[in-house]
Amino acid sequence: MRVLLTSFALDAHFNGSVPLAWALRAAGHEVRVASQPALTGSITAAGLTAVPVGADPGLDAMVKGVGDSVLSHHADQSLDPNTPGQLTPAFLKGWDAMMTATFFALINDDPMVDELVAFARDWQPDLVLWEPFTFAGAVAAKATGAAHARVLSFPDMFMPMRQAFLAQLGPDPADAGPGSAHSEDALGQWLQWTLGRHGLPFDEEAVTGQWSVDQVPRSFRPPSDVPAVPMRYVPYNGPVPAVVPDWLRVPPTRPRVCVTLGLTARTSEFPNAVPVDLVLKAIEGLDIEVVATLGAEERALLTHVPDNVRLVDHVPLHALLPTCAAVVHHGGAGTWSTALVEGVPQIAMGWIWDAIERARRQQELGAGLHLPSHEVTVEGLRGRLVRLLEEPSFKEAAARLRTEARSEPTPAEVVPVLERLTAQHRAHGRRRLGGTSASCVS
Repeated sequence: MRVLLTSFALDAHFNGSVPLAWALRAAGHEVRVASQPALTGSITAAGLTAVPVGADPGLDAMVKGVGDSVLSHHADQSLDPNTPGQLTPAFLKGWDAMMTATFFALINDDPMVDELVAFARDWQPDLVLWEPFTFAGAVAAKATGAAHARVLSFPDMFMPMRQAFLAQLGPDPADAGPGSAHSEDALGQWLQWTLGRHGLPFDEEAVTGQWSVDQVPRSFRPPSDVPAVPMRYVPYNGPVPAVVPDWLRVPPTRPRVCVTLGLTARTSEFPNAVPVDLVLKAIEGLDIEVVATLGAEERALLTHVPDNVRLVDHVPLHALLPTCAAVVHHGGAGTWSTALVEGVPQIAMGWIWDAIERARRQQELGAGLHLPSHEVTVEGLRGRLVRLLEEPSFKEAAARLRTEARSEPTPAEVVPVLERLTAQHRAHGRRRLGGTSASCVS
């Protein structure tokens, strides 16, 4: 089987598909990973074969130019459609228009889509697996008749929002007819135009995929009509040195706490909403050992490093976190997921998009605490960390979530399911019966 993976050029969104790519390769399948040239080094560092397409999307330029307005539109905004008064028609319409213009169409620009479609038509993949915002993968799959699915590494807040938005639109006054996007649906209109350039009709499958591979534990999955294949999250920390240092081989004599603010803010213009100096001030004087993974620019912001803090540029989280009693982090999906599968209580300072919902749900389940970005103070963070370390219920709840997460099928166990679904969808496509009737594991 030929499998094409595709993601726009951001490590944080690509890394979640790497263990599945390894499993497919180990099972004997041919795997190619297509993205803009900026991701080529990360793809090859993961031991995978890269296919550069298009030009780099200029995400940093977007964040510099219009990013503040995009981020302020979402900061501390719940994306849960079940939260009363949150996802109003005005918000959803603005979200659809803004994200399509400044993000979706940027990371899936015409050269990227066209070169991906050209490669797919030449290589003829059987299955296309795409990062959930890299809609170019769906276009390439439709252009070649391949089966296709999204790979989810974070709770799929996008799909309930999409469904709520479409439900609010109602009948289209333009009466565009079957197979057309609603005239007020910016994402649908853009995809309809993009597919049309390649002689393809639009349908909602270009947004949803035929199914999803979902690495999020059941307790964190929003309701969705899209069929799902559950898969255990396997930590992969990206193309950085994965070396266990000497000090990590010695058990800690005091409770160890990891402080990390993620890699994305280091390698891009994406702003870090958490003051680094404030975080370290909050833990000063506590009888704990703190390991803070901070890059050079983050260290430059420090005015004082407490005696109980060890500063390191990088250490693999899947090696560090099993030795920790707690982790304090920015709310990123990779850090959150790694802590969850290792059973470590978390303080997540989620402030945007799905990071808010992950942090809130973690707190609801008793396995951590949410400290919203606008509430970060020395006293607020210190008090939460003391609770996390002293109240055993947090460790017990985190252990339950660890068990839940590790009960899901491994990537290797998911491969036969993908083989079966690919065969079913390919057969249905050849008979022109569509691809939505295959049953998925859920």
